[in-house]
Amino acid sequence: MDEGKIRIGGICGSLRAGSYNLMLLRAAAGLMPEDITYEEIPISDLPLYNPDLDGPATPEAVQVFRERLKGMDGLLFAVPEYNYSLTGALKNALDWASRPVSDSGLHDKPVAIMGASQGTFGTVRAQLHFRHVAVFTNMHLVNKPEVLVRDPQAKFSTDGRLTDEDTRQVVGQLVTELVRWTRILHGGRKALSAR
Repeated sequence: MDEGKIRIGGICGSLRAGSYNLMLLRAAAGLMPEDITYEEIPISDLPLYNPDLDGPATPEAVQVFRERLKGMDGLLFAVPEYNYSLTGALKNALDWASRPVSDSGLHDKPVAIMGASQGTFGTVRAQLHFRHVAVFTNMHLVNKPEVLVRDPQAKFSTDGRLTDEDTRQVVGQLVTELVRWTRILHGGRKALSAR
């Protein structure tokens, strides 16, 4: 990481073009401080995880995805909820990203999660399941604030802009915490390596 420069990658767990989670991710991107480099990292081109393809025959889309993750100092995930859990697309991306375990782009990475759902609980179950995955993959999650957006159809305009001020504030707080947490973790690693 360059001194004072942080690269944050954003990943949306929905493949739907009109996804509220994609809108939420883009709203968060717009709230990043000016000294942050932000990149959206798509997952739609990833094939289904198959250990037989993981090695010399690893698909090019997977190689590109893994390299992009490794180039990020922190990650921000928009986590949709399907059937009380993560989407298959997001779980698949996490499975590809977690390999090889010794060189994973998720390992030791500062991460923040958020989600939007038309359901009553605003992706709370999916986010809890994400936290379970984060334990094995050794991601370091921001714990607060929790961003659980309910009734997103009333909080985004038809062109995808976040119009609800309360939601904008909590998303901004999450972005601030992710940047702060990333600086803390990278600063600690730098201090350790200087010993």
